Amino acid sequence: MENFKQYVSTILELDYRKTIKEADTTELYHAVSKAVMQMIKKDWDKDAGSKKVSYLSAEFLVGRLVYSNLLNSGLYHTYAEMMGENNLDIGIFEDIEDAALGNGGLGRLAACFLDSGATLGIPLNGYGIRYKYGLFKQYFEEGFQREMPDDWQRFGDPWSVRKDKEKIRIDFKNQSVYAVPYDTPVIGYGGNTVNYLRLWQAEPIEEFNFELFNEQKYEKAVKNRDEAEAISSLLYPNDSADAGKKLRLKQQYFFAAASIRDMVKRYKEKYGDDFSHFQDEYAIQLNDTHPVVAIPEFIRILMEEEKLSFARAFRITRETFAYTNHTVMAEALEKWSISLFRSVIPGVYKYVQLLQKALIKELKTFGKTAEAEQRIYNIIDGNLIYMARLAVFASHSTNGVAGLHTEILKKDVLKEWYEIYPERFQNKTNGITQRRWLSLSNMELSGFITDRIGNSWILNLDSLKKLEEFKDNKQVIKQFADIKHIKKQQLADYIKKQENIQINPDFIFDIQVKRLHEYKRQLLNAFSIMDIYFGIKDGSIKDFTPTLFLFGAKAAPGYFRAKGIIKYINEIAKLINSDPEVKDLMQVVFVSNYNVSYAQKLVPAADISEQISTAGTEASGTGNMKFMLNGAVTLGTYDGANIEIVEQAGEENNYIFGARVEDIEAVKNTYNPAKIYQTNPRIKRVLDTLIDGTFDDNGTGMFKELYSAILEGASWHKPDHYYLLLDFDDYTDTRLRVNREYKDTFHFHRKCFINTANAGLFSSDRTIKEYYNEIWK
Repeated sequence: MENFKQYVSTILELDYRKTIKEADTTELYHAVSKAVMQMIKKDWDKDAGSKKVSYLSAEFLVGRLVYSNLLNSGLYHTYAEMMGENNLDIGIFEDIEDAALGNGGLGRLAACFLDSGATLGIPLNGYGIRYKYGLFKQYFEEGFQREMPDDWQRFGDPWSVRKDKEKIRIDFKNQSVYAVPYDTPVIGYGGNTVNYLRLWQAEPIEEFNFELFNEQKYEKAVKNRDEAEAISSLLYPNDSADAGKKLRLKQQYFFAAASIRDMVKRYKEKYGDDFSHFQDEYAIQLNDTHPVVAIPEFIRILMEEEKLSFARAFRITRETFAYTNHTVMAEALEKWSISLFRSVIPGVYKYVQLLQKALIKELKTFGKTAEAEQRIYNIIDGNLIYMARLAVFASHSTNGVAGLHTEILKKDVLKEWYEIYPERFQNKTNGITQRRWLSLSNMELSGFITDRIGNSWILNLDSLKKLEEFKDNKQVIKQFADIKHIKKQQLADYIKKQENIQINPDFIFDIQVKRLHEYKRQLLNAFSIMDIYFGIKDGSIKDFTPTLFLFGAKAAPGYFRAKGIIKYINEIAKLINSDPEVKDLMQVVFVSNYNVSYAQKLVPAADISEQISTAGTEASGTGNMKFMLNGAVTLGTYDGANIEIVEQAGEENNYIFGARVEDIEAVKNTYNPAKIYQTNPRIKRVLDTLIDGTFDDNGTGMFKELYSAILEGASWHKPDHYYLLLDFDDYTDTRLRVNREYKDTFHFHRKCFINTANAGLFSSDRTIKEYYNEIWK
């Protein structure tokens, strides 16, 4: 371990001619990062003899790497010691940006899975895109979300190793580019296994045309470079027009094709032209529909380049690929128009056609001979290619990510597939890595737990169950509550620094942080806050425990309605926070640029975890698990993994409200939000704030559009299609019950403590073991 300190000093001396005390933050960050890389060098990229898992995902939201890599490699204490010896703050790298190469749960899950794979010694490697700008940096202007590029590499990227010799040529219809791999080590806890995350960067075949430049055609001279770089420039480019759709398809094919070719190349180095072992050498997991184009591309390579028959190529494909479904939203199950697909990757289309033919042949063996029966299965139907159908047909496993979600896939979203392939469907409830979400983000609570039950929980989260013996120990619960207060104070300090907003750590912290989407119902939260505000003002709500209502979320740049919700919440914050009558009882804060590092501050400070999606819409959620692990109660619907959370910790230790899936099913054809609006004065009063001049949307029409969406619907959906008004009363009443029960501090914090003690199921280690044994074999 002393080697580590020596490496840091040597790197600073060689690269910057400075000592630790003289180096600035960025120089020290590079030295520490390079020193860790040096320490793990011998363990990295050893070819594991066992079956390798390739995890293909459009998103990897890894967060800031320096601290987690120090922790997992066993160097954190040495690092802390070194910083102490030089009078430096161990949190000095807080201002080094983390890479927002993901949008939310999908990308964060992928990162947790990589951590668990390496910790468990499983050769699990990630494949994705090295976006130059990631998602975007969010800031607010007059309450509106504004976006700017998030140049996460501006501090350099000491964790990636560029592998020029392993670049791969990718051919589109009118363009060819190189996919250049950058490998980032994924260090398992204890440092025994180091896997990798391989991210592909798009670069031109010919960067600069000298002749065109000399002819003063400057734009044409660099056209190849600009068009290549666009492919890996931005996560989820706006695809409201064809140009954006083409770019998204290019991105998907780019990383899927590069990853497949990389695996085939490695395989051939070992086995030559004998492809009979491929499915024993590799398992390929498709994280949602974004990488599904890898399936026809793999078949294309096996047939065109390796001269295998379709039957053989298809058999290998099916035994190799598995598909994770993350959504029940029809719009998120990707479909590509045939004309667009053929305009980008025409050479792949004929293999999609071969898969369609194979599908029809197989359907006939199930007795589905009529065209009408076959149609609901068709991969190619009308002018569209259905990527989820392709994934289910051409893989050996389809899994949902929480118990309820998997049941909805079987009974509704993919029910026709479940009918013919019941053996392929399974559930793998999501998980989170306790290394980042407890060890690293809540060192106070980690120490407290270890003092009580030892540190076995770091590798086996089920050990937390041993905490249950202390649940009635008043002194232990008091210490637990004191740690929560420390985390609230730390968050208050951070928000003061980041947002210049003062918050009171003695308030209840009621937190909803997640991607901004209508189904996640941030708007229901906002309506409820307004109802409570009016209730306090008119005296109908008395004895209210002071509460901070905190939001963090990004809306997709083209998502007008989601941006309207952000503006509305910021207007509410302005009204409530400037009202002297309620300022000692309520505060509303929407933090800007919510990301992994912000989450690591917010999650440990929460008393109440808001998980209020409409029942049947959230596949799983992983934020709910992070809050539970850090001792917050869930205020939520019976949806996603909330169901498993209350099964583990007890419904009496959480707050469940609202319509369940079967309740919504029963009312969906007769549901009339306009009637509720007319007959419920509380709801009418709140909803009218969108149109009565209480708030100003600066003439954008955003608030009127939100009002109409709820009462009138739109061309693409029924009125109030996420049932905000249906759940409104129960939500606010339950929220007020939490507020009352918080006054009994022992019993409230006992509930929080019991949640922590029962969070063991939600480790991504458990999830990955299940994938490993039941899907990847």
